Amino acid sequence: MISAVLDNRRFRSWGGQILLLGGFAALLLWLVMNTVTNLDARGIRVGFDFLWRRANFPISESVLPYDPSDTFLWAYVTGVGNTLAISALAIFLSTALGLLVGLARRSKHPLTSGVAGVFVTTMRNMPLIVHLLFWYALATTALPAPREAYNPLPGVFLSLRGFYIPALELDAMAWLMIGLVILVTLGAWRLRHLMMGTGRWRDRHPVLALFGLTAVVALGAALLLQPSAVVSLPEMRGFNFTGGLRLSPEFAALMLGLVIYTSAFIGEIIRGGIDAVSIGQWEAGRAIGLSERHTLTKIIIPQALRIIIPPMTSQYLSTVKNTTLALAVGYPELGLVVGTVINQTGQAIESIGLLLGIFLTISIAVSLFMNWYNAHVALVEAR
Repeated sequence: MISAVLDNRRFRSWGGQILLLGGFAALLLWLVMNTVTNLDARGIRVGFDFLWRRANFPISESVLPYDPSDTFLWAYVTGVGNTLAISALAIFLSTALGLLVGLARRSKHPLTSGVAGVFVTTMRNMPLIVHLLFWYALATTALPAPREAYNPLPGVFLSLRGFYIPALELDAMAWLMIGLVILVTLGAWRLRHLMMGTGRWRDRHPVLALFGLTAVVALGAALLLQPSAVVSLPEMRGFNFTGGLRLSPEFAALMLGLVIYTSAFIGEIIRGGIDAVSIGQWEAGRAIGLSERHTLTKIIIPQALRIIIPPMTSQYLSTVKNTTLALAVGYPELGLVVGTVINQTGQAIESIGLLLGIFLTISIAVSLFMNWYNAHVALVEAR
């Protein structure tokens, strides 16, 4: 009886997996219990109670409002906000620059393709940390002091303290109006696509119609909500500028390094995707009278997306994880905030666990969105 059970292939397969899973769970439980015991022996408390205590440390710049009197939990939220902001901005700018680099690499003009090739070869073979340190050193040493700041345009100043530009300060009603206009415009665009699928929409100028709808909604919302906006200009007061929008040297170095480094990889991904489309598609576009630009945008790129998106997803995930190198230039993203919290509280295990969980959540969200978009643009074979 026992030999018959042991000879069963399915039993052996499931039995081996259950034993392996049980061994892993036992090892994990031993590590947790051993860690808790050692921490208790040293008088170190374990738990997340510290999250509700006052942080008592500053964050130099943040997307979300923050004060040292806020809790450690809000300090984490502020760090997450900074990480999400620089990740989204770096991905957007890297994609735009990478598209230009990829198209330049395919140019028939030898100078354009040569310069793009040198850019790709140089930038992607230098470590990202070198990019960040180079731009940070340039921003903090090559620029003048605030009183001698460069003033290329009225209201625009460039110094070693940062880049200052005029800012538009909006009240709550203005932000509500902007959100309402965006929602209505996106809804109308989606409705148009649905009606076109049913054959009930015959609009020869969809962009003009969309602009007209946006203008009407914006005018109606402005008359109803009566928003207010004030232009804030940077002014020299004392030893530094006040007012306007300030881009710090840390932020500028981080964005320049991330965008230039990532765009070199994205450019090659886009170039490879376009080159993978059959040359017959180009000939078909020319045969029906399309220009090279329209052939590229209407025929080639939609087919190349199914090749471009999978490696682009990996590159976007790498960009999100590369934001942790911001601590090299002192920008307060999540990693730097976590390090400061550990120094303040000694709760290293909890803080590292939160860091891992947050980055895992962000990475999964990016992967799910890119997988959805990949399925949306994938070619569907006719049955």
